[in-house]
Amino acid sequence: MRRLMVDRTYKGVAVCNQFPSKQPWEKCRMSRSCLEAESASCSHASESRLLRIPEQTNHRAWFLYCILEHCSSQALPTCNCLLGKPRHGAVRIPCPRPESLAEAGAGLALESPGASSEAGWVFPRFPETPSWSRGSPAREPAPWPREDRGAARPAPRAQAAADLSRCPRSATLRPAMLRLAMLRPATLRPAMLLPATLRPGAPRLQGLGLGRSPRRPRSVRAREGEEKPPLSAERWKWKDKAETVIIGGGCVGVSLAYHLAKAGMKDVVLLEKSELTAGSTWHAAGLTTYFHPGINLKKIHFDSIKLYEKLEEETGQVVGFHQPGSIRIATTPVRVDEFKYQMTRTGWHATEQYIIGPEKIQEMFPLLNMNKVLAGLYNPGDGHIDPYSLTMALAAGARKYGALLKYPTPVTSLRPRSDGTWDVETPQGSVRANRIVNAAGFWAREVGKMIGLEHPLIPVQHQYVVTATIPEVKALKRELPVLRDLEGSYYLRQERDGLLFGPYESQEKMKVQDSWVTSGVPAGFGKELFESDLDRIMEHVEAAMEMVPVLRTADIINVVNGPITYSPDILPMVGPHQGLRNYWVAIGFGYGIIHAGGVGKYLSDWILHGEPPFDLIELDPNRYGKWTTTQYTEAKARESYGFNNIVGYPKEERFAGRPTERVSGLYKTLGSKCSMGFHAGWEQPHWFYTPGQDTQYRPSFRRTNWFEPVGSEYKQVMQRVGVIDLSPFGKFNIKGQDSIKLLDHLFANVIPKVGFTNISHMLTPKGRVYAELTVSHQSPGEFLLITGSGSELHDLRWIEEEAVKGGYDVEIKNITDELGVLGVAGPHARKVLQKLTSGDLSDDVFKFLQTKSLKVSNIPVTAVRISYTGELGWELYHRREDSEALYDVIMSAGQEEGIGNFGTYAMNALRLEKAFRAWGSEMNCDTNPLEAGLEYFIKLNKPADFIGKQALKQIKDQGLRRKLVCLTLATDDVDPEGNESIWYKGKVVGNTTSGSYSYSIQKSLAFAYVPIELSKVGQQVEVELLGKHYPAVVIQEPLVLTEPTRNRLQKKGGKGTI
Repeated sequence: MRRLMVDRTYKGVAVCNQFPSKQPWEKCRMSRSCLEAESASCSHASESRLLRIPEQTNHRAWFLYCILEHCSSQALPTCNCLLGKPRHGAVRIPCPRPESLAEAGAGLALESPGASSEAGWVFPRFPETPSWSRGSPAREPAPWPREDRGAARPAPRAQAAADLSRCPRSATLRPAMLRLAMLRPATLRPAMLLPATLRPGAPRLQGLGLGRSPRRPRSVRAREGEEKPPLSAERWKWKDKAETVIIGGGCVGVSLAYHLAKAGMKDVVLLEKSELTAGSTWHAAGLTTYFHPGINLKKIHFDSIKLYEKLEEETGQVVGFHQPGSIRIATTPVRVDEFKYQMTRTGWHATEQYIIGPEKIQEMFPLLNMNKVLAGLYNPGDGHIDPYSLTMALAAGARKYGALLKYPTPVTSLRPRSDGTWDVETPQGSVRANRIVNAAGFWAREVGKMIGLEHPLIPVQHQYVVTATIPEVKALKRELPVLRDLEGSYYLRQERDGLLFGPYESQEKMKVQDSWVTSGVPAGFGKELFESDLDRIMEHVEAAMEMVPVLRTADIINVVNGPITYSPDILPMVGPHQGLRNYWVAIGFGYGIIHAGGVGKYLSDWILHGEPPFDLIELDPNRYGKWTTTQYTEAKARESYGFNNIVGYPKEERFAGRPTERVSGLYKTLGSKCSMGFHAGWEQPHWFYTPGQDTQYRPSFRRTNWFEPVGSEYKQVMQRVGVIDLSPFGKFNIKGQDSIKLLDHLFANVIPKVGFTNISHMLTPKGRVYAELTVSHQSPGEFLLITGSGSELHDLRWIEEEAVKGGYDVEIKNITDELGVLGVAGPHARKVLQKLTSGDLSDDVFKFLQTKSLKVSNIPVTAVRISYTGELGWELYHRREDSEALYDVIMSAGQEEGIGNFGTYAMNALRLEKAFRAWGSEMNCDTNPLEAGLEYFIKLNKPADFIGKQALKQIKDQGLRRKLVCLTLATDDVDPEGNESIWYKGKVVGNTTSGSYSYSIQKSLAFAYVPIELSKVGQQVEVELLGKHYPAVVIQEPLVLTEPTRNRLQKKGGKGTI
């Protein structure tokens, strides 16, 4: 550790390895054994104090860090900063004006022939950002085109030299030692410790030089949204009780504080361990975009941008929001397909998005090399924002509406209480909170550990490069759109009169800060950067120079290498956490700037109204579990970072970190026979190989190598008998004297009788579908609940929360990992299983939706007569360790019947033909059960006042505006999969929810939401697939009758066929 002394009035700084480690410095005076200077005193000694900074080495220059809060633009101060070096004397240096310092890159370099390269001068870190680091007074960024672009300005070094020449004591300088603005590049950052980014003497990049006239990067240039310091009274303000305590003062945490306070919540407290924006926010590139390859996150992006557009007017804080649009570049035919794929997924959203041709691209971005460009995906309204100014504007808004933002106030302890509240301990005192929200960025793991959680997060290093002024950029009359070269894997935007570009290197080259996971984030780390590593990104730099040739002659003035936090799948974790009452998270943001505004609103709405405002299950923190190890997290984070710009195919699989410990007993048996899919940590067969079949993973926007094998599996189930591994299902056991009351309160369906099963739905208070489960009443008061693999902890959290709120006397146990599940389905399923059990499986004795305990070849199972295929079948629940033995006896017993395997792709085709809805597609928190066609399962007349009942009655009385329908469409080599746009008379009127090829009618099949007036059978619409509009027609559902329905019709003398 080193010590540094700071004069807080004059803000002069000196750093030295040789300072005594414990000397109580009370005056601005340095030991002559350390600094041999004529005078080492300062007239402002009473204001000085000591700070600690971590060790930094390998610097080849000595730096003076001048913080000029009181430097006048008209005159220089009379006292001098001290720049010294161990045993080599000192030099007194007058401070230049703030404006010239900013222009000069805010850096002074001292060359000394006698200085050791290991002396280790560093920039200090301050707990409060000094005002100099935010540059000259806040001002609105000049509009594009700027009218003053041609105004003459003195060169940075010339201006700085002129400032020095006016200093009355400039004669005392040692000219041979002082160089202004000669750092190559100047890497000064506000209030931080700065490892050498590009050291003097570093080799010049081929075609991209190290600048001699550096300009400060955007995130530390003149701050456009300067935070107004809190009133002195607020500094000492404290609350012993709070409705919500937010831990973390990055843009996400501050956004949540803003939205909660604005919505009327009283007693919102935000605690930040150092200062606002510390961590990842302050050094972010600040990109904003409406685009997202997924569906639900488009809404988050939309809400963020709409907030940022009006935030300045609301708060009076300038945020520096530029909206020149953005263009994603396609240089291969498959990228063009991807753009078409994304267009149909965006058409039914509010976002503007267009595919544009090379001519339009060149018009919008004239500096582009068009040799390889085929098309562009253009989003008007995209751009970039200053992260610091954004956060300060949100902070100003939060304070305006009554939130308390306390910093530096680290959280030292979290203690849950029996009533669901929390005691939050800090050095300034304790706060009793009704809920806490972990928004601590890369400190989130440490916060989680306080309460026994291991959040699957890992910091990764991300670099971006800033250039000096480029004449061709300066000559432009309007700001360039943000460019994303997907094959080159980098983004590029205009930064003043230069360019900023940031690559995403491959998973083999990218760097994970794994030591922070094993040893924790270094104490005091907040506004620091890592050593840059240009070698790691050189292939992307070269790609950028090829695509934007003006970069070849540009000078680099800054390379920023900062930590950002990744979750395994690159998406953040947002919402309440299962297993701990009133513990919420907003963590794992690799792209926090564009997510901050929307996520703040989303969480605020959820907290205030008791349900998520829309479906966002892909961000559910409960998608991870105990199977998410540190090794898995690192492997997936590497993969996710490296795959930032790969082609996004439907049915995409990623293989890093697999398998986890969560494999079924059949994994070894089936692993070599099929293509496995990943489901909540489990490996589950998607499709099985056939002899001579291409077995490679070959993703495509069109039909690919799994199309024919899935057709064979479909026939296997429809004509013979098939076996499927369903072990990833979520499985809960609920029992106790209040179990029936609890489930009657949770579910809109009636509670099944003992020995029977039904399909039940949990609704939100507003009548939306929160979950779908099968409920089996095994014995009086004891139930087995089954849900999909992706919603295991999502559903469990809701059940547990309602049980606690209602004070129900029940025992809830998650038995997902204890049980394996095999599905046996097809016309010969009964015949095969009857060979292995003494129990009577006949239709009269073992009815549809009945559940019984059996022994199958002496293996205990809970058998439920149900199958998602819609065919005759059973689901066999058994001990996980018995899976292989059970599978083997079933396969042996079914040889005569031609038994075979089938996977989830075939099951999806089968369930669509039977018109079975799927949670997450046809129903979710965006839909109500009436428009989803689930009336059969909703019992509005049952006595229990289940959650959502009153809201659903109102929805029914008001009438529906849209309805789920089943469509058939004739395509060529592409099939719907869900989220495609539905067109009618030249307008988008709805969207598909899921789709597949129907092997029975040889056409594509899809579910879709359309306006109620377009929902009649026979109605014709169009479905957009890969840029083409295919005719579609609404059909009577189901396309294929279920096996129980066919049997019932046959008994009545009707038709039991399609």
